[in-house]
Amino acid sequence: MARRRWAVAASGLLLLIGTVMVFMAFDHGSHSASDTLRPFLITMGPVWFVGVLAARRLWSGGADS
Repeated sequence: MARRRWAVAASGLLLLIGTVMVFMAFDHGSHSASDTLRPFLITMGPVWFVGVLAARRLWSGGADS
């Protein structure tokens, strides 16, 4: 169980780092806040949704409990 929690924590850290990198990529060539925020939210919203659902499932015991 502890191994699973470490995996969830590591995945969350990678998701956070990836989120920052995606934001930096969108922000690099933008001229306004809407050029950055709208595509960023459209891109990362579903990624975070799936990530949070997967983490909740794994943290609570997953399919094998």
